[in-house]
Amino acid sequence: MLSNALLRLGAGAARHPWRVIAAWLIAATLAVLAAVAFGGRTADSMTAPGLDSGRAAELIERAGTGEEGMTAQVVLTPLDDGATFFDDDDGARTALTRLRAEVKRLPDVLGTSDPAGALEAGGDSAVRGGLVSADGRIAVVRVQYPDQSRLSAEDLDALVDLGERLRAELPLRIEMGGSLFYAFSDSGGGASELIGLLAAAAILFLAFGSLVAAALPVGMAVFGLTVGVATMTLLAGVTEVPTFAPVLGSMVGLGVGIDYALFVLARHREYLACGLDPQAAAGRAVATAGRPVVFAGGTVVVSILGLAVANVPFMTVGGMAVSIVVLTMVLASVTLLPAFLGAAGPRLGRTGRIGRALRTRKSGLRARRPGPAAGSAPAAGWRRWIGHVNRHPVLYAVGAATLLLTATLPVLGLRVGLPDDGSLPQSRTERRAYDLVAEGFGPGTNGPLVIAADPAGDPGALDRLVGAVSADPGIASVAPAHIDRATGIATLVVFPTTSPQDKATADTIARLRTDVLPAAIGHGPARAHVGGAAASLSDVGQRTSERLPMFVAAVLAMSFLLLMLVFRSVVVPLKAVLLNLLSIGAAYGIMVAVFQWGWAGALIGLEATVPIVSFIPMFLFAILFGLSMDYEVFLLSRVREEYLRTGDNGTAIVEGVSRTARIITSAASIMVAVFLSFAVAEDPSTKMFGLGLATAIFIDATVVRMVLVPATMTLLGRSNWWLPKWLDRMLPRGPVGADDTDAQSPGEVPRARLVDR
Repeated sequence: MLSNALLRLGAGAARHPWRVIAAWLIAATLAVLAAVAFGGRTADSMTAPGLDSGRAAELIERAGTGEEGMTAQVVLTPLDDGATFFDDDDGARTALTRLRAEVKRLPDVLGTSDPAGALEAGGDSAVRGGLVSADGRIAVVRVQYPDQSRLSAEDLDALVDLGERLRAELPLRIEMGGSLFYAFSDSGGGASELIGLLAAAAILFLAFGSLVAAALPVGMAVFGLTVGVATMTLLAGVTEVPTFAPVLGSMVGLGVGIDYALFVLARHREYLACGLDPQAAAGRAVATAGRPVVFAGGTVVVSILGLAVANVPFMTVGGMAVSIVVLTMVLASVTLLPAFLGAAGPRLGRTGRIGRALRTRKSGLRARRPGPAAGSAPAAGWRRWIGHVNRHPVLYAVGAATLLLTATLPVLGLRVGLPDDGSLPQSRTERRAYDLVAEGFGPGTNGPLVIAADPAGDPGALDRLVGAVSADPGIASVAPAHIDRATGIATLVVFPTTSPQDKATADTIARLRTDVLPAAIGHGPARAHVGGAAASLSDVGQRTSERLPMFVAAVLAMSFLLLMLVFRSVVVPLKAVLLNLLSIGAAYGIMVAVFQWGWAGALIGLEATVPIVSFIPMFLFAILFGLSMDYEVFLLSRVREEYLRTGDNGTAIVEGVSRTARIITSAASIMVAVFLSFAVAEDPSTKMFGLGLATAIFIDATVVRMVLVPATMTLLGRSNWWLPKWLDRMLPRGPVGADDTDAQSPGEVPRARLVDR
């Protein structure tokens, strides 16, 4: 059985701690060295098979125009308020010419647009081409790079350094933006990870009152994160890992790693307090608390891997990368952590002086003698609360459900899209460049569409296409077509009248595809497709929205079956699925209220309302549903133990929930602190991940676990554990079931003593 295997694994690691720690040190070192030698760089390919934007990208690649690569734009305006680029009396055009020449000489630059050359040929062509604004005050130098796999952060550094130097030498204000910045600019994840670790350490110290006990989960998480992220980098060497994966992996990895360690550490201290020696206590802790950890971690992994249902490659690979980190944390929890516990010895059963002083002050007691990890005052407080909820189950069940349903209502207004650089803080040059471009050329210039057309022998198809697209009310201008002589494929850069994140832009894309392009090229062999970043993200958003119900149904069914195997019940897993849906729905609703409506957005540094990034709802559902199972399994496993011991549902609920409440709330506090540290990052996508995860975990660990679960279980009574006999005979005795909690360990004390300490 799994418990016996975990018992042997944990006890063995605790008996030989330095061997295990040395093995993890070697593994971490080798993983980092392999990542440096063979790892790849993250890259973003925001497309999926069968999408119109993907077909456009294929045509562009065949034409070899370079439009499929990375881009940057340098936005310029004279420092002299009266100067323009139309004349060169003040040297603005000369400065523009020099800047373009120096940018063109940078490594890996394939080419640049030439606003000064267009002005020499005729000012009207420069304005029509979107290179110089109508008033002559703003010019744009568009820089073309190869695809992301051939670039690195050094290319971005070279461009930024050039800008810094030329700002001091030229009479121009210089701002920069483009996909090169999105791909290689520092996301600030390192600072967020450090803040999260410090917050977690503080919460652990308050929970255990011991510096040693607080340090062990953090140390384990750092080990696991190092190995997990290095392995993710190796994965990037063989496939395209999206740029958000390391940030999301760090976020989730830190949260689950410290959580899992906390569950095992809490049980270990219980067993030390009951008289077991450190090695036996570690083995027993891994056998009991480690089993829910393995199950919960497996649920997280399976949920995330279920993203493959969407058939969006970058989401599938991103899910695989995050799953690697979670699996590493599970492995560390059942091997490295018991080694730490064995090395620490009996000290973990004692509370330090500072911790005892804090507990004494909190409880108002004068005694300062050491006590077990689970103090009587907190347990008694939680026992009183759960008993109170159980005496008024209807009131609390209805009230909590109403609260969560109300928080879910904003989901009805959920709008997916692509937050653009206009949502970044004013301190970023990308935001200042975005504002200048919008001021000089209109908001749509920040998110151009690229139409790829293959006339296929129809000589008039391209002219009809340009005329029809130019006449569309959602299109501000169309740049001159670029025609590849070898293939005959034409590419048109099209500027909408609205910004990339505006819903009207998505409507324009849909109208071009369904009405404008088919009418222009007719029913002949010619074909045309709409591509570009804005079109790709719009397509991915539509694909994920279509596949989301299928994905949700698959995850719910899988979770129901696994929980039924674990707890030998039909009602418990059904209730768990419904309550998890409530907490996730409430988190979605709060995200909509903050990011789309702007409620309290300033608290996380959000300067403008933005749509929800198209792939985030599905990603969040996968991660949150898996994480919520951590608390569900940990809590219900303890309730199940009490029920098997006493046979009384009410007693099992009060004892099981109250004995796990402090650990669950501490673990949730750690997760919330870690996730909120990412919610203050500059990138809106990182903010959404951080706030969504933090909100859902907070709601799940408080309103759901401490109110709805005891209230609904009280109302259901003995029906909680109902399982038809025919189904019981059909179900296998799962290796992670609650029935195998009594794994034996050397020196074990009677079970009643462990439970009724």
